[in-house]
This record gives sequence, structure tokens and C-alpha cells, in this order.
Amino acid sequence: MKYLVGLILLLGLFSCEEENKLEEEIAQIPIDFQVDRFDVEFAKASAEELPRLKKEYPFLFPPRYADSLWIQQMNDTIQIELERETQKAFPDFKKEKEEITSLFQHFKYYFPQFKAPRVVTMISEVDYRNKVVATDSLLLISLDTYLGEDHQFYDGMQVYLRKNFRRGQLVNDIAFEYANQLIESPKGRSFLDQMIYYGKILYLKDKVLPKMSDADKMGYTDKELKWAQANEDQIWRYFIDRELIYETDSELRARFINLAPFSKFRLELDNESPPQIGQYIGWQIVRQFAQKNESITLKQLLTLDAERIFKEANFKPRKPE
Repeated sequence: MKYLVGLILLLGLFSCEEENKLEEEIAQIPIDFQVDRFDVEFAKASAEELPRLKKEYPFLFPPRYADSLWIQQMNDTIQIELERETQKAFPDFKKEKEEITSLFQHFKYYFPQFKAPRVVTMISEVDYRNKVVATDSLLLISLDTYLGEDHQFYDGMQVYLRKNFRRGQLVNDIAFEYANQLIESPKGRSFLDQMIYYGKILYLKDKVLPKMSDADKMGYTDKELKWAQANEDQIWRYFIDRELIYETDSELRARFINLAPFSKFRLELDNESPPQIGQYIGWQIVRQFAQKNESITLKQLLTLDAERIFKEANFKPRKPE
């Protein structure tokens, strides 16, 4: 027994050493990208400077809108307050640029064709459905959606929404946008297809955001993550006993996949549960598949169909302690 414990410790140390070497290698990957604080420029601009802004940021000025609209916005009291509070929260973008640089380096390592986009920060009147917008060459970040969950601008919004309106979620949201583009949407309509799709996205986050906590990757509080971990076995048993795995009822997406106040088991404990529990379970399935198939690369794993991942993972949920 003593030798077995020693072997486990030795393997753990070896694994950590390998991970450290990998992170050191990734940190050396050259990444260069431009960050433009459009939110600051627009706040300081006068009506006379509008033509210059339109020339430098044509993608932010749809031609169907007259200049008078933008001039009116420059002088709008709510806009001015948004600008002031955003600049207070983000007086510079140094820390965020460092985190984005690391994220881009990881994407470049796993996907050599990845090219760092131009990054533009902006204000979107708290458009939380589009906190981050990413294309091949452009990344738009709405900083007014990251002012902190208790900020006055978010008064009246439901807790489950505003709990992630914090700067710590900014890089996580960027990672999600790119992962969503890299991973093909599920062809099937089953609950399993949805779980594995989001499980792949979260597993990709494991690779490109290695220092981020599991709670932050899910957008959970620590309490919500502990609930999911403590009840993993019961959640899985619920899905199996009710034969939900291959069910194609679209209602399952609303109950267990989509963002909501909580997951909907239709039991008394619902209010205690975190949302998107189907995503969480899909993540654990993909993780177990990856552990059992170390020869399969990340790019290969992301293209595999849900059925193969599910069967070969032979998923075993953690038991309550």
C-alpha cells in the first residue's frame, strides 16, 4: 500500500511538471494585437470629430443612421453616465490585455491557424445578450456589462443574470465565443447531443483557460459548483431513470441547458440547484472520455460525435462524500 501511494504521488508530480512545461511553451508564443478604447474615444469626442470616428470604426456606425443620432448620443445623460462609470471600472486595460494575450496564445497553440483579432472596447447600453462579439478579424467587448454584479446600472435585473456582470467573466466570455465558432453545432436533436456539445466547449475552456476555476468557467458561484459536485450522482440517476438521454423534447434544453434562475427537475429542490446542469454533466462526460483516450488530440475530440464520446467515456458520476 505504501508503494502504491508513493507511485500515485510520483505520477502526480510528473503530470504537474509536464503541465508546467506546456504552459511555459505556450507563454513563448508570439501574439500581437491592437486594443482600441472606442468607449473612451467616443466619450471625449466632439461633433466635429465624428467623421474621424466613423472612418476608424465604420463597423460601429451603420450607414442607415444619420449623424444627428450619434451627436445626440454624445450628449445623452445616460450615455455620459455609462461612460463615466465604465472608465472608473476600467481606467486602463492592462490586466485584461494580459489575460486576453494568454487566451490567444493558447488558441494559437491548439489551433495554429488562429489569428489574433483587433480588439475594440465599447459601451452597448448594457446589452448583456451581446457582451462579446467575435469575428475572424474583430473582437468587440461591451465593458458596461462587466461593472460588477451589484452596480446600480443592473438594479432590477435578475440575480442569475447580473451575477456574471463582472470583469472576471470577460475572458471566459471571449473563450466561449471562439469555442462556439470552432465546434460544430450538434446535428442531432437529443438531450445527449446538447450536453456533449456544451461539454466540448467547457473542455476547450479547460485547455485555453487553465488557471480559471471550474466555477468561473460555468459562470457559477462557488456554492453552485459545490451543489453540482455533491449531487452529480443523483442528477445522473434522474436523467437515466427518466430516460432523458436520447429524448428529443426541446423543453429539456430550457430545463437543463439554457441560462435560467435554476435547473428544472420539477422537484422541491429546484430552487437550490444551479442553472445549466445539463452543460455541467456534459462537461464531466467529455472530461472522462479525454482521460481514457489521451492519444486523441483536442482538435480530434472536438469533431467526434456525441454517441461515441458518451459510450467510450462510460461515465461514472462522483459519489457524495
